This record gives sequence, C-alpha cells and structure tokens, in this order.
Amino acid sequence: MAENSEDPQRLKKIAAAAYDYDNDARWADYWSNILIPPHMASRPEVIEHFKRKFYQRFEDPDLVVEPMSTSSSSSQSARPSATSASANANEQARSRNSGSVPRTTGPSATTTGANPSSGRWDQQTIQFSVNAWVFVIAVLAVLPLVPQNLSNRAYRLSFMGTACSSLYSLYSLYGRPRAWNMQGLQVYFQSIVGAKDFIYFIYCLTFVTSHLCLKFALIPILCRALEQVAKFLRRNFARSTIYRKYLEDPCVWVESNTTTLNILSSQAEIAIGFLLIISLLSWQRNIIQTFMYWQLLKLMYQAPVTAGYHQSTWSRIGRTVNPIIQRYAPFLNTPVTAVQRWWFR
Repeated sequence: MAENSEDPQRLKKIAAAAYDYDNDARWADYWSNILIPPHMASRPEVIEHFKRKFYQRFEDPDLVVEPMSTSSSSSQSARPSATSASANANEQARSRNSGSVPRTTGPSATTTGANPSSGRWDQQTIQFSVNAWVFVIAVLAVLPLVPQNLSNRAYRLSFMGTACSSLYSLYSLYGRPRAWNMQGLQVYFQSIVGAKDFIYFIYCLTFVTSHLCLKFALIPILCRALEQVAKFLRRNFARSTIYRKYLEDPCVWVESNTTTLNILSSQAEIAIGFLLIISLLSWQRNIIQTFMYWQLLKLMYQAPVTAGYHQSTWSRIGRTVNPIIQRYAPFLNTPVTAVQRWWFR
C-alpha cells in the first residue's frame, strides 16, 4: 500500500525533473526573485529544490515538495567549522568515558543557528520597506491632483528608490567583485548583466538622470514594487487579521497575475522607446538617453528573465506593422532591415 501511494509522487518528481525550465520565461523570473545567499545559489540540490517548488506552483499543485534538509542546505557553511565539530564530538566521547559533563556554550550555539534566518529576514524586510515606499511614492507621482512640483519630486524619488532596491538585491545575491581590477570587474558584470535587478537598475538610471519627465515610465516600477510587496505580505502576514480582511484578495490577485504584470511592463518599456524617439523632435530631446535606452531594450530582448515577454510583444508589433509597410511604404524596407540587423547582432 505504501508503495502504491508513493508511486504517483515518484512519477510527479520524475516529471518535475524532466521539465524544460530553461525555455520557460517564468522560471528565470521566479529564480531571479529568490533571496538566498550567493554560496547556496550555485549548489545543485538548492536549485533542484526550487525547481520543484516552481513546478508545484505553476504546473502541478499536487506535487509534494519536501523541505531542504539542514545538512544539505547548510553543508557549505558547516565546512569551515568541521574541525570544531569533530573536536566537540571527541570531547563528548571522552566525557562519556570519564563520566564528566562537558560544558556547552548555549548562547553562541543559538546565535549561530539563528544567524542565517535572521539575515535573510533582515534582507527581505529591507526590500519590502523600500518597495512599499516606492509604490506609495510612484502612486503619488501619477495622481493628477498632486501639485506639479511634488509630483516631479516623487517621480525622481521612485526611480531612485527602485535603483537602490535593485542594487541591494544584486549585492545580496552576487556579493562584491572578487577583484577590483579590469578582469575581475568584467567577470562580475558578465554574471549580473542578465539579472532582472541589474536591468531595472540601468532602467532607473536612464530616467533619474534625465530632464525628460515621462510618467508613463513609472508603469514597470509600479508593477515591480506591487509584485514584491504582495509576495512579502503573503509569506509573512498570512495569519494577520488585517491582512486577511483587507489585503489577502489583492495579494492573491497579484501573485496569480504575475505574467500579466510582466507583459504590461514589457509593453510599457517598448512604448517608452518609441516615445523617446518622438521626443527627439522636441526641445527636450536627449540623443544619448535615447541611444542608451534602446541598448537597454536590446538587452531586455535577449536576457532570459525578460526575453519571453519582450519577444512576444515585438512579434505582435511586427505582425501589425509589417503588412502596413509592405502595402503603403515599401521604401521603408531597407532602413527596417538595417535596424533589424543591428537589433539581432
């Protein structure tokens, strides 16, 4: 009987292991939003655990995902203290033989066991605080009844807050460069250039340093902050009465519509690129900002965490625009082909 009850779970685990995570844009987005120490993010058993969690959430809710064992999740951190652990074991063995009772350092043991979880909690709390502040400030920036001076200040503070949040998240996940020379920095930037937090950091820098005020550019910022805040509230305040009464339904809606928010963000990001091109005809034109932003759009098209949403949006644009060009403006085929060669290079 036990073997029959375990067979479905065994088949589900096999299906979860065989799932093509690399070609699923949701997995890249899911993995980029997991806050774990950098030394654990490269471990195969940790990656496999979160892949099962992803498969349980998006593909098969009936899959039972066992929690990571303490030995496997903390073996990396336990290696430096292996000698001290063996020394304690030898001391306990000697004490049993001699009948003496060994002394234990209770406070130090509890603090070392609690440090990793408290560190992760502190990181999540900081991220939640910044993202909640960004969400409130961004909403204040887009409200039409807010005075222009306050609205513009809130607009820039929203980008500054998101830039700080993204930079802190990059530091938490990837740490600092191993060497502060050209080769070390190159290796470090190659490891973070495809991360979603790095893309948002460059996105915010593009607008916070510009005199052009595009309130439309706050849509991706609002979507990111809303997603992060809802995720934190669901994980940490699920038993709160206030959460259940007022916030549970909005948070559930946000988490169940993450794909919709990402599609909305990608459409807004592409539309901003065309708005910047149109702004070149005005007195507020900024050629450097427009060029940098289109380089960022090119990165979004190629980076795994955003490629699925951007490629889908560009495909829809192509299916709409190409027939119009072929019918009414065939002379644009040559410049469009040149732009496409640069885009896919």
